[in-house]
Amino acid sequence: MVNIEKNFVDTMFSIKGKVALVTGATGALGKVLAKTYGYAGAKVMLTGRNSGKLQELVDEFKAEGIECASFAADPAKEDDVKALIAETVKTFGEINILAICHGFNKPQNILEQSVADWQYIMDADCKSVYIVLKYVAEQMVAQLNGAEKVASGQGGKIVVVTSQRSKRGMAGYTGYCTSKGGADMMVASMACDLSAKYGINVNAICPTVFRSELTEWMFDETSEVYKNFMKREPIGRLAEPSDFAGYALFLSSNASNFITGAACDCSGGYLVC
Repeated sequence: MVNIEKNFVDTMFSIKGKVALVTGATGALGKVLAKTYGYAGAKVMLTGRNSGKLQELVDEFKAEGIECASFAADPAKEDDVKALIAETVKTFGEINILAICHGFNKPQNILEQSVADWQYIMDADCKSVYIVLKYVAEQMVAQLNGAEKVASGQGGKIVVVTSQRSKRGMAGYTGYCTSKGGADMMVASMACDLSAKYGINVNAICPTVFRSELTEWMFDETSEVYKNFMKREPIGRLAEPSDFAGYALFLSSNASNFITGAACDCSGGYLVC
Protein backbone atom coordinates (compact mmCIF):
# COMPACT_ATOMS: atom_id res chain seq x y z
CA MET A 1 0.00 0.00 0.00
CA VAL A 2 1.35 3.44 -0.96
CA ASN A 3 1.69 5.56 2.17
CA ILE A 4 0.53 8.99 1.03
CA GLU A 5 -2.85 10.63 1.36
CA LYS A 6 -4.63 12.23 -1.58
CA ASN A 7 -5.80 15.13 0.57
CA PHE A 8 -2.18 15.96 1.44
CA VAL A 9 -1.19 15.99 -2.21
CA ASP A 10 -4.22 18.10 -3.11
CA THR A 11 -3.53 20.70 -0.42
CA MET A 12 0.19 20.57 0.34
CA PHE A 13 0.96 23.91 -1.33
CA SER A 14 -2.05 25.69 0.17
CA ILE A 15 -1.61 28.60 2.60
CA LYS A 16 -5.22 29.72 2.37
CA GLY A 17 -6.36 31.40 5.58
CA LYS A 18 -2.84 31.67 7.00
CA VAL A 19 -1.46 34.96 8.30
CA ALA A 20 1.76 36.09 6.61
CA LEU A 21 3.98 38.91 7.86
CA VAL A 22 6.32 40.33 5.20
CA THR A 23 9.17 42.70 6.05
CA GLY A 24 10.71 44.90 3.37
CA ALA A 25 7.30 44.81 1.70
CA THR A 26 7.91 47.98 -0.31
CA GLY A 27 11.03 46.53 -1.96
CA ALA A 28 11.08 44.80 -5.34
CA LEU A 29 11.11 41.28 -3.89
CA GLY A 30 9.05 41.97 -0.76
CA LYS A 31 6.06 43.31 -2.66
CA VAL A 32 6.09 40.32 -5.05
CA LEU A 33 6.23 37.77 -2.23
CA ALA A 34 3.54 39.65 -0.30
CA LYS A 35 1.21 39.61 -3.29
CA THR A 36 2.03 35.95 -3.93
CA TYR A 37 0.87 35.12 -0.41
CA GLY A 38 -2.22 37.25 -0.92
CA TYR A 39 -3.12 35.60 -4.23
CA ALA A 40 -2.67 32.23 -2.50
CA GLY A 41 -5.35 33.16 0.03
CA ALA A 42 -3.26 34.31 2.99
CA LYS A 43 -3.97 37.39 5.08
CA VAL A 44 -0.96 39.65 4.69
CA MET A 45 0.62 42.19 7.03
CA LEU A 46 2.94 44.47 5.06
CA THR A 47 5.73 46.26 6.85
CA GLY A 48 8.57 48.60 5.99
CA ARG A 49 9.74 52.01 7.08
CA ASN A 50 7.80 54.11 4.54
CA SER A 51 4.16 54.41 5.59
CA GLY A 52 3.15 56.16 2.36
CA LYS A 53 4.47 53.36 0.14
CA LEU A 54 2.88 50.77 2.41
CA GLN A 55 -0.52 52.42 2.08
CA GLU A 56 -0.19 52.42 -1.71
CA LEU A 57 0.41 48.67 -1.60
CA VAL A 58 -2.54 48.10 0.73
CA ASP A 59 -4.80 50.01 -1.67
CA GLU A 60 -3.48 47.99 -4.63
CA PHE A 61 -3.84 44.64 -2.83
CA LYS A 62 -7.32 45.35 -1.51
CA ALA A 63 -8.47 46.36 -4.99
CA GLU A 64 -7.64 42.78 -6.01
CA GLY A 65 -9.51 41.25 -3.09
CA ILE A 66 -6.47 40.50 -0.92
CA GLU A 67 -7.07 40.76 2.82
CA CYS A 68 -4.20 42.84 4.14
CA ALA A 69 -3.00 45.64 6.41
CA SER A 70 0.21 47.57 6.94
CA PHE A 71 2.30 48.83 9.82
CA ALA A 72 5.40 51.01 9.47
CA ALA A 73 8.33 49.77 11.54
CA ASP A 74 12.13 49.71 11.55
CA PRO A 75 13.19 46.05 11.83
CA ALA A 76 16.40 47.04 13.62
CA LYS A 77 14.47 48.56 16.54
CA GLU A 78 13.10 46.17 19.16
CA ASP A 79 10.21 48.40 20.21
CA ASP A 80 9.13 48.82 16.58
CA VAL A 81 9.18 45.07 16.01
CA LYS A 82 7.22 44.36 19.21
CA ALA A 83 4.61 46.91 18.15
CA LEU A 84 4.45 45.38 14.66
CA ILE A 85 3.80 41.91 16.04
CA ALA A 86 1.17 43.21 18.46
CA GLU A 87 -0.61 45.01 15.61
CA THR A 88 -0.49 41.92 13.40
CA VAL A 89 -2.00 39.74 16.13
CA LYS A 90 -4.59 42.41 16.94
CA THR A 91 -5.60 42.60 13.27
CA PHE A 92 -5.44 38.95 12.21
CA GLY A 93 -5.25 36.96 15.45
CA GLU A 94 -1.92 35.19 14.89
CA ILE A 95 1.18 34.86 12.71
CA ASN A 96 1.74 31.66 10.72
CA ILE A 97 4.27 32.75 8.10
CA LEU A 98 7.15 35.20 8.26
CA ALA A 99 9.03 36.33 5.17
CA ILE A 100 12.04 38.58 5.81
CA CYS A 101 12.77 40.55 2.66
CA HIS A 102 14.44 43.73 3.94
CA GLY A 103 18.12 44.52 3.44
CA PHE A 104 20.75 47.14 2.76
CA ASN A 105 24.15 47.45 1.10
CA LYS A 106 26.74 50.14 0.57
CA PRO A 107 29.60 48.58 -1.42
CA GLN A 108 33.05 49.85 -0.43
CA ASN A 109 36.60 48.57 -0.42
CA ILE A 110 37.57 47.71 3.14
CA LEU A 111 40.37 50.30 3.01
CA GLU A 112 37.81 53.05 2.42
CA GLN A 113 34.94 51.65 4.46
CA SER A 114 34.48 53.13 7.91
CA VAL A 115 33.71 50.93 10.89
CA ALA A 116 30.43 52.85 11.23
CA ASP A 117 29.40 52.02 7.64
CA TRP A 118 30.27 48.34 8.15
CA GLN A 119 28.29 48.26 11.38
CA TYR A 120 25.27 49.86 9.71
CA ILE A 121 25.21 47.08 7.12
CA MET A 122 25.54 44.45 9.85
CA ASP A 123 22.71 46.01 11.84
CA ALA A 124 20.46 46.31 8.77
CA ASP A 125 21.09 42.82 7.37
CA CYS A 126 21.93 40.66 10.38
CA LYS A 127 20.97 42.21 13.72
CA SER A 128 17.56 43.30 12.41
CA VAL A 129 16.93 39.78 11.10
CA TYR A 130 17.71 38.39 14.55
CA ILE A 131 15.33 40.83 16.23
CA VAL A 132 12.43 40.03 13.91
CA LEU A 133 13.06 36.28 14.05
CA LYS A 134 13.29 36.27 17.84
CA TYR A 135 10.04 38.10 18.52
CA VAL A 136 8.01 36.42 15.78
CA ALA A 137 9.25 33.03 17.01
CA GLU A 138 8.12 33.96 20.52
CA GLN A 139 4.67 34.76 19.13
CA MET A 140 4.51 31.50 17.18
CA VAL A 141 5.45 29.52 20.30
CA ALA A 142 2.86 31.37 22.36
CA GLN A 143 0.21 30.36 19.84
CA LEU A 144 0.88 26.70 20.62
CA ASN A 145 -0.70 27.19 24.06
CA GLY A 146 1.71 24.80 25.76
CA ALA A 147 1.19 21.89 23.38
CA GLU A 148 3.77 19.19 24.15
CA LYS A 149 3.95 17.71 20.67
CA VAL A 150 3.76 19.77 17.49
CA ALA A 151 3.95 18.29 13.99
CA SER A 152 6.69 19.50 11.68
CA GLY A 153 5.78 22.85 10.15
CA GLN A 154 2.60 23.27 12.16
CA GLY A 155 4.11 25.81 14.54
CA GLY A 156 4.92 28.20 11.71
CA LYS A 157 7.02 28.80 8.63
CA ILE A 158 9.87 31.32 8.45
CA VAL A 159 11.57 32.30 5.19
CA VAL A 160 14.60 34.61 5.24
CA VAL A 161 15.90 36.14 2.01
CA THR A 162 19.70 36.18 2.16
CA SER A 163 21.95 36.07 -0.91
CA GLN A 164 24.44 34.07 -2.96
CA ARG A 165 26.91 36.51 -1.47
CA SER A 166 26.51 34.55 1.77
CA LYS A 167 28.49 31.79 0.03
CA ARG A 168 31.15 33.72 -1.89
CA GLY A 169 33.18 36.82 -1.21
CA MET A 170 33.22 39.84 -3.50
CA ALA A 171 35.32 42.98 -3.72
CA GLY A 172 33.62 45.84 -1.91
CA TYR A 173 31.21 43.51 -0.12
CA THR A 174 32.98 42.92 3.20
CA GLY A 175 29.94 44.11 5.13
CA TYR A 176 27.26 42.56 2.93
CA CYS A 177 28.86 39.12 2.55
CA THR A 178 29.53 38.96 6.28
CA SER A 179 25.98 39.95 7.18
CA LYS A 180 24.35 37.52 4.75
CA GLY A 181 26.64 34.68 5.82
CA GLY A 182 25.69 35.43 9.39
CA ALA A 183 22.00 35.36 8.50
CA ASP A 184 22.38 31.91 6.91
CA MET A 185 24.04 30.56 10.06
CA MET A 186 21.35 32.22 12.17
CA VAL A 187 18.70 30.34 10.18
CA ALA A 188 20.54 27.05 10.70
CA SER A 189 20.88 27.64 14.43
CA MET A 190 17.28 28.77 14.87
CA ALA A 191 16.09 25.62 13.13
CA CYS A 192 17.95 23.63 15.79
CA ASP A 193 16.19 25.66 18.49
CA LEU A 194 12.69 25.69 17.05
CA SER A 195 11.89 22.90 14.63
CA ALA A 196 11.75 19.67 16.62
CA LYS A 197 10.26 21.12 19.80
CA TYR A 198 7.91 23.77 18.39
CA GLY A 199 7.23 22.65 14.80
CA ILE A 200 8.60 25.91 13.35
CA ASN A 201 10.50 25.51 10.09
CA VAL A 202 13.17 28.13 9.44
CA ASN A 203 14.81 28.38 6.01
CA ALA A 204 16.69 30.87 3.85
CA ILE A 205 16.51 31.44 0.13
CA CYS A 206 19.71 32.69 -1.49
CA PRO A 207 19.03 34.55 -4.73
CA THR A 208 21.49 35.95 -7.20
CA VAL A 209 20.95 39.40 -8.72
CA PHE A 210 17.29 40.18 -9.39
CA ARG A 211 15.75 43.21 -11.03
CA SER A 212 15.08 46.23 -8.83
CA GLU A 213 15.58 49.98 -8.92
CA LEU A 214 19.09 49.47 -7.57
CA THR A 215 20.11 46.70 -9.97
CA GLU A 216 18.40 47.77 -13.20
CA TRP A 217 21.75 48.94 -14.60
CA MET A 218 23.10 45.37 -14.40
CA PHE A 219 20.49 44.18 -16.93
CA ASP A 220 22.12 46.02 -19.85
CA GLU A 221 23.05 43.06 -22.07
CA THR A 222 25.82 45.06 -23.74
CA SER A 223 27.61 45.83 -20.47
CA GLU A 224 30.68 43.97 -19.21
CA VAL A 225 28.94 43.41 -15.86
CA TYR A 226 26.08 41.55 -17.55
CA LYS A 227 28.46 39.56 -19.77
CA ASN A 228 30.50 38.48 -16.73
CA PHE A 229 27.35 37.31 -14.97
CA MET A 230 26.34 35.24 -17.98
CA LYS A 231 29.63 33.32 -17.78
CA ARG A 232 28.29 31.84 -14.52
CA GLU A 233 24.52 31.73 -15.11
CA PRO A 234 23.60 28.38 -16.72
CA ILE A 235 19.97 29.49 -16.90
CA GLY A 236 21.04 32.24 -19.33
CA ARG A 237 19.57 35.35 -17.69
CA LEU A 238 19.40 37.36 -14.51
CA ALA A 239 16.40 37.01 -12.20
CA GLU A 240 13.07 38.77 -11.89
CA PRO A 241 11.49 39.03 -8.42
CA SER A 242 8.70 36.71 -9.56
CA ASP A 243 11.27 33.93 -10.03
CA PHE A 244 11.31 33.48 -6.25
CA ALA A 245 7.56 33.42 -5.68
CA GLY A 246 7.29 29.64 -6.03
CA TYR A 247 10.22 29.01 -3.74
CA ALA A 248 8.78 31.23 -1.01
CA LEU A 249 5.32 29.64 -1.36
CA PHE A 250 6.83 26.14 -1.19
CA LEU A 251 8.80 26.96 1.98
CA SER A 252 5.68 28.50 3.55
CA SER A 253 3.43 25.51 2.90
CA ASN A 254 3.09 21.93 4.11
CA ALA A 255 4.99 20.76 1.02
CA SER A 256 8.23 21.74 2.80
CA ASN A 257 7.49 20.26 6.23
CA PHE A 258 10.68 18.16 6.17
CA ILE A 259 12.93 21.07 5.23
CA THR A 260 14.45 23.27 7.92
CA GLY A 261 17.73 25.05 8.51
CA ALA A 262 18.42 25.15 4.79
CA ALA A 263 20.04 27.92 2.77
CA CYS A 264 18.32 27.17 -0.52
CA ASP A 265 20.07 27.94 -3.78
CA CYS A 266 17.83 29.86 -6.15
CA SER A 267 20.50 31.41 -8.34
CA GLY A 268 19.83 30.03 -11.80
CA GLY A 269 22.79 27.70 -11.33
CA TYR A 270 25.28 30.40 -10.35
CA LEU A 271 27.01 28.18 -7.79
CA VAL A 272 27.64 25.28 -10.19
CA CYS A 273 29.92 27.19 -12.56
